[in-house]
Amino acid sequence: MDKFLAWWHSSSPDLNWNWIEHIGLLLGAAAVAWVVWRVVITKLLNVAQTTRTEWDTILLTAVSSPISVLIWLWPSSYAIDSLVEAVTKVTTDWFVVSRRVLVFAVALWAMLRLVNGIEAYLMKSDKRDQTTVAAMGHIMRLMLAVIGVLTALQEFGISLTGLLTFGGVGGLIVGLAAKDLLSNFFGGLMIYFDRPFKVGDWISSPDRNIEGTVERIGMRMTMIRTFESRPLYVPNSVFSSIVVQNPSRMQHRRINETIGLRYKDADKIAGIVADVKTMLEKHPDIEHSATLMVNFDAFAGSSLNFFIYTFTKTVNWSRYHDVKQDVMLKIVDIVHAHGADFAFPTRTIAFERDDAIEAAIPMNAEAEFSQNKN
Repeated sequence: MDKFLAWWHSSSPDLNWNWIEHIGLLLGAAAVAWVVWRVVITKLLNVAQTTRTEWDTILLTAVSSPISVLIWLWPSSYAIDSLVEAVTKVTTDWFVVSRRVLVFAVALWAMLRLVNGIEAYLMKSDKRDQTTVAAMGHIMRLMLAVIGVLTALQEFGISLTGLLTFGGVGGLIVGLAAKDLLSNFFGGLMIYFDRPFKVGDWISSPDRNIEGTVERIGMRMTMIRTFESRPLYVPNSVFSSIVVQNPSRMQHRRINETIGLRYKDADKIAGIVADVKTMLEKHPDIEHSATLMVNFDAFAGSSLNFFIYTFTKTVNWSRYHDVKQDVMLKIVDIVHAHGADFAFPTRTIAFERDDAIEAAIPMNAEAEFSQNKN
């Protein structure tokens, strides 16, 4: 240890050791400022929790940690500047640039935290489209990252003109190499802005074996949870070339059933059709403003068919089946009330009478009887 101290003093005989006092004062002031800031921000957050709006809480939460870091790093940069200049006798003008970049980085950090906080707050509301909120959050973070990188490069003296020129050529090369990646990215933007579906929607595609509930829409792929609870990852570019159905946005669900009666109930079918139609018109769960049809439809092989075509008010899958079951049971009661019944597959065989055969049968039988008698 003594040898090290001797080497240290001999290496800088003209060193002014007052910089230790300056560093101590700077770090002490930083500690006091940090304690004051933590007390103030804690008080402000407690007050913000009692207000009706959450925007003040989001803002204070976003700036609390960045300002705490800035309180320590700003005087620390001066302390390091003083130490380097005292020990090495090297100019430290680049610390001025570093401090400007530090301030901008902290401000950028606070803005990113603010964007994340606003996105999380808006995602909790059912009144807002979560897909759009997530898209705007991705775009804002991307813009802030690009602005931060370009500003830092400019502060350190890198020419943006040459960089952008090189970026144009490099962008072409990267674009050709990452064609699929870019197509997925722009496919994600198409989903965000056109909004054919959102998180939580049930979607299906007749072109592909895709059906399930959307759980996440990323910038490269969309995750769909199938009805077998399996995750299905679909690249976003696929949705630009296929037909997508969104049953979650249907206004009503359809009941379309064909019912067969026995042919011997032909005289009762008119009354049955009229009563079924009246029942549907009075049913509280049937949408009366939509198409409602009950008509005798066809002479089938073993039945007289009539059909019902109507829509329910609910779009919920489980509730829809409850309503459909109630309608079908009421139709059973109406049919039985008219003394009719439902048909099942039957076949009638008709035999033609032949007089020559009938005349021959008794004669043959009588001759056979006589022979047996003898």
